[in-house]
Amino acid sequence: MARAVRVGKLLPGVSLAVCGVALGVLASGCGGTEQNAHEPKGTYRVEVVRARFPSKQAISRKTSLVLDVRNSGTHTIPNIAVTLDSLSYTSSHPHLAANKRPVWIVNTGPGPIPTFPVQTEEAYPQGGGETAYVNTWALGALPAGASRIFVWRVTPVKSGVHVVHYTVAAGLSGKARAQLASGGAVTGALVARVAPAPPATHVNPQTGLVVAGANPASTTPQPASP
Repeated sequence: MARAVRVGKLLPGVSLAVCGVALGVLASGCGGTEQNAHEPKGTYRVEVVRARFPSKQAISRKTSLVLDVRNSGTHTIPNIAVTLDSLSYTSSHPHLAANKRPVWIVNTGPGPIPTFPVQTEEAYPQGGGETAYVNTWALGALPAGASRIFVWRVTPVKSGVHVVHYTVAAGLSGKARAQLASGGAVTGALVARVAPAPPATHVNPQTGLVVAGANPASTTPQPASP
């Protein structure tokens, strides 16, 4: 399952091995050091301590997906990484330039947010954990017994019931493999129902806080003019 993290999504008929080679060449051709260079080979025990994603969401209402991952083994994990699947869907609309459309926009991903000069500041910085691999974030070495929290701040843009699948890996090249205490792959799924419109809210004039419900002042009948 670690290789699935390495390649993100697979096209029909394309093997893991072929995709792994292609992405390895891509990473090395972009300049700099490969993120999976010198990755040791081994199996590492991992557990997901917490997986949180609100089951009820609404379009345009920002929310967070949180995974708390712990190294439950006795050796340091080389590079703890998580791949999220189903952040987008394939549209059948004939006039789109790209048929991949977002279900959630990732406002910020795991890892520290890089700083930019004001003139070139990004609207949606992806976080220091972003990698060259599809929908995959890595947060570096994880010592035995330690935990690492992955946080994605996202905005849903497509209504309906959606399932986000996640896979945890111990590295990016497939040499370092993550597994549960049972020996299984470290995977899971989170279900969210996205409403087509955000719930009504208003600012309480007495407290200045945003509260649920429509503004009572806007629904109070106004007296007729004399």
